[in-house]
Amino acid sequence: MIKQWYARWMYAWETKLTTRDENRVVRPVEWGFEWIAPFLESHGLADALPTAAEQQDPVLAEAAMVRINRLLIAHSDEFFGYEKPTDFRLEERYPELFPTNVRPETLAKDAALKQQAAEGKMAKAQFLRFTSPERTPYPENDLVNARWFPAPAHKDPTRPRQAILILPQWNADGFSHNALATIFNKMGISALRLSMPYHDIRRPAEIERSDYATSSNVGRTLSACRQAVVDIRCCLDWLESQGYEQFGVLGTSLGSCYAFLASAHDARIRVNAFNHASTSFGDVVWDGQSTRHIRQALNDEGFSQERIRALWSAISPISYYERLMRPEVDGARKRVLVVCAPYDLTFPYKYSLQVIDAFDRIGLNYEKRILPCGHYTTGETPFQYIDGWYMGSFVYRAFKALRQEKLAEPALDEEKAEAR
Repeated sequence: MIKQWYARWMYAWETKLTTRDENRVVRPVEWGFEWIAPFLESHGLADALPTAAEQQDPVLAEAAMVRINRLLIAHSDEFFGYEKPTDFRLEERYPELFPTNVRPETLAKDAALKQQAAEGKMAKAQFLRFTSPERTPYPENDLVNARWFPAPAHKDPTRPRQAILILPQWNADGFSHNALATIFNKMGISALRLSMPYHDIRRPAEIERSDYATSSNVGRTLSACRQAVVDIRCCLDWLESQGYEQFGVLGTSLGSCYAFLASAHDARIRVNAFNHASTSFGDVVWDGQSTRHIRQALNDEGFSQERIRALWSAISPISYYERLMRPEVDGARKRVLVVCAPYDLTFPYKYSLQVIDAFDRIGLNYEKRILPCGHYTTGETPFQYIDGWYMGSFVYRAFKALRQEKLAEPALDEEKAEAR
């Protein structure tokens, strides 16, 4: 009885939180081949693109997009590969909120922060900026932004320098997850809090929310995911240039998907915290409460869940589970945390359980934590503190283990030399 009451209460709370924003826009379904064409053409895969006439035929266009997704999975090293940027730089400015909703309390908070900055009552912050290898029609989106939280120099000069990338949730404002960065700093871990594509300062002026990161434009959504992954990897390049040696990534919701794909394609990411996880990009869009406006557009065109799953298979974690265990991505040595919630209406719990089952099947070194709430309620008291404890304690232990592992390396090398 109590369990049933709690579930009803939690689902009602989740629904209230996911329906309070009234600026979600139902956009028309578009194939968006032009968003993925540059990659295909530059990698000798242009034959997969449909002709102009075929793009006008829904059946032929869908078949072409499914074919392209299969190609992208088969060539995922190239799809999530990139040329290293040459314009890394640190920029100092006042932090801004960049709200994605028009609720009075949010707008009041934004106005107060702007007033503090205008009066010089706010400290400036440092932001890493560089040009993303994945280009879009929006210059502001292509200028990557990551707030820099450097940890103080440790008193032990031999201690390996460690850093973590933080990726917030879809439609996060410019302050979301910054508190985690300051916590990691106290652990001696530096942090880069990445503004994901089409988020906060990268959001084009024509949209109120970060709609272009996930939308009913199939090709643009593929492009946004690719851009997020290569931006993560470019941030690692910059950190390496600053002398950092050991790396982690923490992603929440959409950020968790991006973090997973980056880790599956980059051996440097050893510590992985996936805060809410799911199997297929299309399944979340179809079943998730916060993407109901996208599903409405897809429903209006007669799509099914199975068809949508195939159209975004190239950006779905389920397509790359085994990559986490491949020697070339150092999977056997990755440390992974999966946080999920039984009352999640955005990343339905059944899909999170499928992720856990898959990790068991491939023998991944992972930990799981179950929150007694849902997706949006994770950000509410007391659940935000429980979630913070789960992530913070895992990151602390995982990076400590990496330091101990590095200390043990000379002894292991000596043993190997004696054995030879």
